[in-house]
Amino acid sequence: MKLHRNLVFAVVDALGFIFNEGEYADKVVEKVLKFDKRWGARDRGFIAETTYDMVRWKRLYSEIAEIKAPYTRPKLFRMFAVWAVLKGIKLPDWKQLEPTPERRIKGRFDELSKIRKYRESVPDWLDILGEKALGTELWTKELAALNEQASVILRTNTLKTNKAQLQAALEEAGIATEVIKGHPLALQLEQRANVFVTEAFKNGWFEVQDASSQLVAAALDVKPGQRVVDCCAGAGGKTLHLAAAMENKGQLIALDIYANKLKELQRRAKRAGAFNIEPRTIDSTKVIKKLHGSADRVLIDAPCTGLGVLRRNPDAKWKLEESFIEKITATQKQILQDYSKMVKAGGKMVYATCSILPQENSQQLAHFLNSEAGADFSLVKEQKVYASKSGYDGFYIALMERKGS
Repeated sequence: MKLHRNLVFAVVDALGFIFNEGEYADKVVEKVLKFDKRWGARDRGFIAETTYDMVRWKRLYSEIAEIKAPYTRPKLFRMFAVWAVLKGIKLPDWKQLEPTPERRIKGRFDELSKIRKYRESVPDWLDILGEKALGTELWTKELAALNEQASVILRTNTLKTNKAQLQAALEEAGIATEVIKGHPLALQLEQRANVFVTEAFKNGWFEVQDASSQLVAAALDVKPGQRVVDCCAGAGGKTLHLAAAMENKGQLIALDIYANKLKELQRRAKRAGAFNIEPRTIDSTKVIKKLHGSADRVLIDAPCTGLGVLRRNPDAKWKLEESFIEKITATQKQILQDYSKMVKAGGKMVYATCSILPQENSQQLAHFLNSEAGADFSLVKEQKVYASKSGYDGFYIALMERKGS
């Protein structure tokens, strides 16, 4: 592979925004790809994939390059040189890339790869926490799985089409997919491709949604005509899934504390042909109180550390702080206490996170079921989804039922 100066500089620019300015990797890549309209698909692919790769292995590459924050441009070029040497790419004779000791880089890589926190590129505190929470064997396997590149998975929008029809349409557009056992609406791309330019996407035939994420709405067991509340709807990936399962019949209330996210949900819902969604911003406690005891189904896709989705958000490893665990678990407890009151007698509720930590998952559930608010609820089913076992994102899903009146 021949390295092109403008593409390498774009990667270095992106890393500067992510490591020094604390910007989100996906937003940065989106921004950097607009720098030059002449870049083709291959150029854009190089920038995006190299940036994500270097974010994912930030600690390992930094240790090998012997650099620390702040990440100046000369340091980032040293880090890039490490990436290139380990990929077997010949370095060009540029002044930014000083003579690189290839043998030393490979030697350091072999040495550091024997130590998990360097090999899997995680902060010390996270490595200690994960091992304590999951045990050495599972944590080691999970970390390795969460460092693999995520597959592109689509969810068929049954309001507009079926899986066979969608697969045929994508095939016609030159995109080969395969079905996934145990995921009735999912299609996995055989090779990465820009699915957003297809007619199938424009027509609202699918959403991009990981296979594990698709299990969440399915677990809620919604029926057409019910009143369903999605409590932390965000931009609505799971809300749209619920709307399709309800066949656009009944009332689907999408709640969130962020009005801008609900606006994005409305835009997506229009494309998907989902017309039974009613967005409501949680701007006071009254919004929840008005719904007490009225919902057939409640989904709490709770805010969490996101440790189950590091494959697609590798920068989360570097943004996450140990103190956040305590804050987020307190928030989850409060959400369960407050939002569970919306479930009517005989109704069902799903509590889900995209985390693999027991303190956000089974321990939260146990605390809730032992509390006064959870006294009327019983656990129906619990799913712990690990990337190392499923091949998809890490998730936790618990289905509960409220006793009948």
